[in-house]
Amino acid sequence: MPYTFMQRLIAEGRAPNAERLARQGSLLRMDSTWPWVSSVAWSSMMTGVNPAKHNIFGFIDRDPATYKQFIPTSQNMRARTLWEVLSDAGKRVIVVNVPVTYPPRPVNGVLVGCFLSPSLEKAVYPPSYLPTLQSLGYIVDADPWKARESKDLALQEVNSVLDARIRTLFHMLDHEQWDYLHVHVMETDRLHHFLWQQMEEGHATYAPAFYDFYRRIDDMLGELAGRLDENTTLVWMADHGFCTIKKEVYVNRWLMDNGWLHLRNVPPDRKKGLDEIDPRSVAYSLDPGRVFIRVQGREKEGSVPPGAAYEGLRDEIAAAALELTDPDSGERIFQAAFRREELYHGPYLEQAADLILAPYDGYDPKGPLYKEDLTFKGDELVGMHTHDDAMLYVGGQTIPQSRFSVLDVMPTLLDLMGVSPPPGLDGKSLL
Repeated sequence: MPYTFMQRLIAEGRAPNAERLARQGSLLRMDSTWPWVSSVAWSSMMTGVNPAKHNIFGFIDRDPATYKQFIPTSQNMRARTLWEVLSDAGKRVIVVNVPVTYPPRPVNGVLVGCFLSPSLEKAVYPPSYLPTLQSLGYIVDADPWKARESKDLALQEVNSVLDARIRTLFHMLDHEQWDYLHVHVMETDRLHHFLWQQMEEGHATYAPAFYDFYRRIDDMLGELAGRLDENTTLVWMADHGFCTIKKEVYVNRWLMDNGWLHLRNVPPDRKKGLDEIDPRSVAYSLDPGRVFIRVQGREKEGSVPPGAAYEGLRDEIAAAALELTDPDSGERIFQAAFRREELYHGPYLEQAADLILAPYDGYDPKGPLYKEDLTFKGDELVGMHTHDDAMLYVGGQTIPQSRFSVLDVMPTLLDLMGVSPPPGLDGKSLL
């Protein structure tokens, strides 16, 4: 639910409940993280610290010594979460479906893991709460592979899962004791990835279906607000914005074209993954736009000496990235090339990419090891995340609009609940 899209829905009269709530609180635009993937953004939101302190840098990561790739989970999370801090303060929490909460860590209450959960049976803490979720027909996530088959199946998937999410929300609201209740609706993200372009272009079938989905979201917000008492604060947020994809951009193809990356086999053996990188290589990339320098002593078969050689190569790649243009339109692809220490600080900085390439809206950097072309425009995934169009709503509060980020959400929520923040947070309360 990007901020500008929410404001558009309100202006067009498509979200009457959101419009009413906006008058009763503060609806604010906020920044996401770099990169703007949900695993990084939500990890930063729920801990109030940057990735070098919580250790989640993307949806996929690698062990630099072995090149084994893995999907970071809560087991890789190195910071205390909002609900763990609240639990320590004696608050009872219920948390459902927030990214990077699988496997569920113990809390004072109930925690239901995210889309990374392999099954509902493995997603629930305490396990004794599983029968309740099963009775509600709870669904962990929409099936993204089924959704890829057609736009119609995508709509069926997101609406079915939203049904289950709403049932669960109101059951917990009515039947559980809680001080903090948090239900994450992942289906908006799925809808945006598969149908955002059709919505923007006014497609005869899919644009109305897209708006109808948001009518359901607005109805849910209205019913929820109407059932909360005056001592309860309603908060909703989106961890990033969205836009239509102009092109996917294959960063490893670009690195190969510039002589920074070589592969043992072209095309590579996909079963071997990063093992396909030839020792002559000096850099490679993982989603989305994260460039790693093959530093000696850090990376497997590292070829770049630390110090001046490393910094010189990093400067060279960063400068070239800012000059890279779309071969068809001539538009620049990247607006910034951040060195990791410009974005992050903390004990896990060495796990971060050496460069984080920040694209202009519409250019979606991807990390396949081999592609024949630099760019591609497909029709399956048509929407991509954006950095500066995330959203935060806080009911009953007057908060002036200013530049802030997802890092500020946790200390704001702790402030609302009268709980002291733990030391070392990077965010600050907006109150």
